[in-house]
Amino acid sequence: MDLDAVTAIDTHVHVESDGHGHCSLDEELMAASAAYFKAGENRTPDLAAIAEYYRERNLAAVVFTVDAHTATGHPALSSQDIVAAAAKYDDVVIPFASVDPHDGASAVDRLRDLAAAGARGLKLHPSMQAFSPNDRTHYPLYEAATELGLPVVFHTGQTGIGAGLPGGRGIKLRYSDPMLIDDVAADHPQLTIVLAHPSVPWQDAAISIATHKANVFIDLSGWSPKYFPPQLVRAANGLLKHKVLFGSDYPVIKPDRWLADFAALEIKPEVRPLILKDNAARMLGLGPV
Repeated sequence: MDLDAVTAIDTHVHVESDGHGHCSLDEELMAASAAYFKAGENRTPDLAAIAEYYRERNLAAVVFTVDAHTATGHPALSSQDIVAAAAKYDDVVIPFASVDPHDGASAVDRLRDLAAAGARGLKLHPSMQAFSPNDRTHYPLYEAATELGLPVVFHTGQTGIGAGLPGGRGIKLRYSDPMLIDDVAADHPQLTIVLAHPSVPWQDAAISIATHKANVFIDLSGWSPKYFPPQLVRAANGLLKHKVLFGSDYPVIKPDRWLADFAALEIKPEVRPLILKDNAARMLGLGPV
């Protein structure tokens, strides 16, 4: 990827549909997510559409799905297919893998295969996948990611998946408390970790963890910047200016909207390029930024 050819790196982009029309969520969860985010048309773009969308805007995109087949009973989109297809769009697309932590040793093997095929990181969603990040049963997965040099993106905080449904469709928010991931960061100091989203209702905890742990970043996806908690804006402008990453959560939040709202946010001029591109480039090992 030519970093000079892109103006920003969106570190949080979901592949929700494959070329055969299969979706990453069942219809009820997809509808609940769309209602929560007030998502408009094209809720399920495939990778080809995502690449075209980002190329038109001179943006790069970190893309992934979430493999939660154990918890949801819904077959996951193929990370293998996503990683393979991403090679056709490597001017703008950076593929991450997803594996189901409940698969144990086979999840570790799958991650190794996906890394060999070109995956540049791992995406996990503790609430949707119904696992506690600090359960040592899952430590072999983190050890493999460390060995392979793959950053791990953990969903944190509230989720639109299951929002508004009875019992939230059984999805438990407590699994996405970032303090559970603090254990992982402490026990795997060479593992790069990204706490995805403003971690409401645990925003202060996320800021504390990213300040305390050199290996922890925060992405700003899932919220319009105009709704960011004020303490997050302060941290991004100061202590965490090298640890905060642009992320949209496309397709539920489009980068056009996110970037327009970010332009109106009170962020120091020298910090803006760090958040939009430079921090992500360094985190992803894309260049000496």
